[in-house]
Amino acid sequence: MESEKSDKNNITVNHKNQSLNGFTPLYMAAQENHDSCCRLLLSKGANPSLATEDGFTPLAVAMQQGHDKVVAVLLESDVRGKVRLPALHIAAKKNDVYAATLLLRHDKTADIVSKSGFTPLHIAAHYGNVDIANLLLECGADVNYAAKHNITPLHVACKWGKAAVCKLLLAQRAQIDATTRDGLTPLHCASRSGHVEVIQLLLSQNAPILSKTKNGLSALHMSAQGEHEEAARLLLDYKAPVDEVTVDYLTALHVAAHCGHVRVAKLLLDYGANPNSRALNGFTPLHIACKKNRIKVAELLIKHGANIRATTESGLTPLHVASFM
Repeated sequence: MESEKSDKNNITVNHKNQSLNGFTPLYMAAQENHDSCCRLLLSKGANPSLATEDGFTPLAVAMQQGHDKVVAVLLESDVRGKVRLPALHIAAKKNDVYAATLLLRHDKTADIVSKSGFTPLHIAAHYGNVDIANLLLECGADVNYAAKHNITPLHVACKWGKAAVCKLLLAQRAQIDATTRDGLTPLHCASRSGHVEVIQLLLSQNAPILSKTKNGLSALHMSAQGEHEEAARLLLDYKAPVDEVTVDYLTALHVAAHCGHVRVAKLLLDYGANPNSRALNGFTPLHIACKKNRIKVAELLIKHGANIRATTESGLTPLHVASFM
């Protein structure tokens, strides 16, 4: 076990002086922005790597509170290891270029990973912080770092609709067809959330519009599921196949019927979707609308030629389904 550090009066400044929550004197001084006190404690052997029960170190709390002088003091003491783990992520979240510059000056590893498996660039992408993202990339951050479930920074930026970060990442050669563990591309992520500006950006740079997830979901399926009419329209204008099917032979119209999204269903029909397409079990969009009690969608489908006598693999008509579901 690490020996305890103490001053001439034998007052410990590390383990034995931690509170019930794991707060050390150094942590408290950092939290309250007392840089001179931090410098004194460090000179007496205070361990800057000791964390609270929540995993926060003195550097982490100083970063979170924006105490730049304390951050500088801690870094001057050659802080290493876990103490830095959340710090650069905090700077990325806050778009704190100054603090991040200090951190990277002492340790040039821009791709340090958090407990959840994400890099600071992933965090910057999530919050749309272009300045910090640019700094991280300049300092060698991997633009295509595949974190947990193979999620890249571009996936994150697309999911949250951060168009400016998307542009930056693509300019730095982010892989536009990167797939997650489940087969999601950045276009899937943007389409599921209905971020039209990001979708337009991706499609203008030849994003794979025909790409499917492991379950066979296309970007159009995603936009239909989320009731994102304009996103679906944009995809269709870029020639996304309107009747593309999943592994269960479900079309985007099946999805819209299931969710009761009338406007998306009408859009798909206006673009030529087949109202009588059959899923693997023989269900048509009308069967699904009846099963889920989506009256307005059912009316729309019938108006566009849906067969009210169509039968499933087990011989059920839409009326059967509506009667007992």
